[in-house]
Amino acid sequence: MSTLTQNDIEIATRAADTFTRLYYSTYDSPTRVDDLPNFYRANSALTWNGRPFEGIEGVRELVSGIPTTKHEIQSFDCHPIPGSQPPSLLVTVSGIVTHGKGPAGNPANTPRHEVEGHPRVFSQTFVLAPDPNAPPTKSGEVAKYYITADALRFVG
Repeated sequence: MSTLTQNDIEIATRAADTFTRLYYSTYDSPTRVDDLPNFYRANSALTWNGRPFEGIEGVRELVSGIPTTKHEIQSFDCHPIPGSQPPSLLVTVSGIVTHGKGPAGNPANTPRHEVEGHPRVFSQTFVLAPDPNAPPTKSGEVAKYYITADALRFVG
């Protein structure tokens, strides 16, 4: 197993920051059904609040079946996984997501457990792998990654 350098960790952190911003802005966009699956591959695994989905088509199925979203990211953390160069990344994200029009867009009697309308605290964990189809990166550049595993859970 290879040893990580401080440079590896700094590059991985930049990659996770870039990934997090791109992923959630895409998730919240009007074109998410077409664009979000591009972060995944055919063999990617996704578990959304206990429901398993597989690959690009599974992501498309999930996203097309839920209301629009607005994510507010509160924090993220990144841990490079030694063994490849560039290393795979373990990224954890926490924040609040609102589905649909938010509380103001729902009737007052909307049940609290409904996905649509209420802000929900979430935790999401990704395993990102270097994309073998991306052009090679130069020293100090952020590598291109894809999601190999993704698990989201509502916390509250």
